[in-house]
Amino acid sequence: MSNDKFSFYKEYPKNCKQDDFWGQVKRTVNGKAVSEQQIEMIVNAVEKGLCLNKDDVLLDLCCGNGALTDRFFSHCKSGLGVDFSPVLIAVAKRYFERLPEFEYQLDDVVDFCEKHPNKYLFTKAVCYGSFSYLDYDAAEKLLVLLNSKFENIQSVFIGNVPDKDRMGCFFSPDSYEIGIELKPESAIGIWRSQSDFKELANRTGWVAAFTVMPVEYYAHHYRFDVTLTRR
Repeated sequence: MSNDKFSFYKEYPKNCKQDDFWGQVKRTVNGKAVSEQQIEMIVNAVEKGLCLNKDDVLLDLCCGNGALTDRFFSHCKSGLGVDFSPVLIAVAKRYFERLPEFEYQLDDVVDFCEKHPNKYLFTKAVCYGSFSYLDYDAAEKLLVLLNSKFENIQSVFIGNVPDKDRMGCFFSPDSYEIGIELKPESAIGIWRSQSDFKELANRTGWVAAFTVMPVEYYAHHYRFDVTLTRR
């Protein structure tokens, strides 16, 4: 996500207070931060999907400001969060970094995976709410790298994927723009059906299993989660 078209995701957080953690990453409904109950549902979904435990070293890709990542890390031995936004990583370092166990790093996630020297370090990976903003080539390359380079990563959780088969639950006829579901720079990013994601997983060496959040979750009606495991 290093292209200038994504400058919004670097600039917008500057308009928020330093401790407005959910506002900074637009984890909001009608402009208001989601409730603690909503956050707990997200954390529970990731913990269950990855079977996180105190032996895990977790890689969080597109970690944002670390507010959600910190909840994931509480179930792990150690972890590293990576994001391309200097503003968000500065917040993560100020409020959530606890070296040496829990670290945050400024980088493009694909570039990070290409150059990281330790292919054995991480045991699991997560990308929550941001995978749709990677363009098609970057998304595929990222999954290939996670599979082929990081030999100890056994599972990857891709959360909050916009479901192309349920676009009608989100867009009204007068709000839909033809082709918007194909644009990573749009407000929601790229929409994929479960069959689309299954094909992507197969091409990149993974097996995909799909889950949906409880009906109480604010985006239940148009998103799904994916857990990837090695073939």
